[in-house]
Amino acid sequence: MRIVLVAPPWVAIPPTAYGGTEAVLDVLARGLERAGHDVLLFTTGDSTCPVPRDFILPHAIGVGVGGSATELRHVIHAYRAAVGADIVHDHTLIGPVYADRFVGLPVVTTNHGPFQSELGDYYQAIAERTPIIAISHHQASTATKTPIAAVIHHGVDPDRYPAGLGDGGYALFLGRMCPEKGIPAAIHAARRAGVPLRIAAKMSEPAENLYFERCVKSLLGVDIEFVGEVGGVDKVNLIGGAVCLLNPIDWPEPFGMVMVEALACGTPVVATHMGAAPEIVDDGVTGFIRSTQEDLAWAVQASQYLDRGVCRSAVTGHFSAERMVAEHVALYEQVLADSTLPLVA
Repeated sequence: MRIVLVAPPWVAIPPTAYGGTEAVLDVLARGLERAGHDVLLFTTGDSTCPVPRDFILPHAIGVGVGGSATELRHVIHAYRAAVGADIVHDHTLIGPVYADRFVGLPVVTTNHGPFQSELGDYYQAIAERTPIIAISHHQASTATKTPIAAVIHHGVDPDRYPAGLGDGGYALFLGRMCPEKGIPAAIHAARRAGVPLRIAAKMSEPAENLYFERCVKSLLGVDIEFVGEVGGVDKVNLIGGAVCLLNPIDWPEPFGMVMVEALACGTPVVATHMGAAPEIVDDGVTGFIRSTQEDLAWAVQASQYLDRGVCRSAVTGHFSAERMVAEHVALYEQVLADSTLPLVA
């Protein structure tokens, strides 16, 4: 198949640091090409994903920086590049709407955010024309009136995440500096457990800086260290050295790529019972799903005794790039073969 992947213009592929959607697109593009497909990734000029690429914007413009006109320009050129494609997998918002101009061009899209938001009306409006992929069963269950073509969990390439020993003596928080990620809860749980915590968080937007100053900074100390935003080898080493990933999210997160990355390194995950976390963490086996501060603290201590090899096996068994690619290809083939694609809730 000739497959065109349309990335959002906000972050390069792969991201140099934070960027869950962009990390997934990198894995998908590489995997599709490795599986023998003709792949074109339409992205930004500073992307380095090693597949054929095209772009109109020389640099990623940053989350929250560009507006709809910038995204539309990016999309217009993406669909010009998609002439002759068998299928387009569009990860932008404007793209699937613009695609109505191209009668007969099969387009699928993935919702990387919550359906229970302003995105709900959007995806309901385009669902009749564009098959929609959900990234977890929990996310799909919240779509209500929006039909879902497939639920496909994200995956990673285990070879890019070497197994760590967990010998750093610290728990790790990895994510964004914002209320819904539960950083204060992670701090209190780690302190209660008597385990040092390292906080590796994206903090580049004004709201993120304000939240840090108001809600997190005063909680830091010798045992609680803010290390900033990390990526690449530094991120993998930080994950691999942690006794656990402490991820007490306070919102129904549609997936949670960082949890899979942690498991790939053999690092157990301690998370709250929110969103897709129970689909990723096998409670008592690859981590713990807990709610109260007392239980989260207990789980941080107990995670040190879980089998890190089993954690890694969970990724090679289900959350691998190979599995993710195969499920996407199966959907693409289904869309091409049957215009009356059966939809699942």
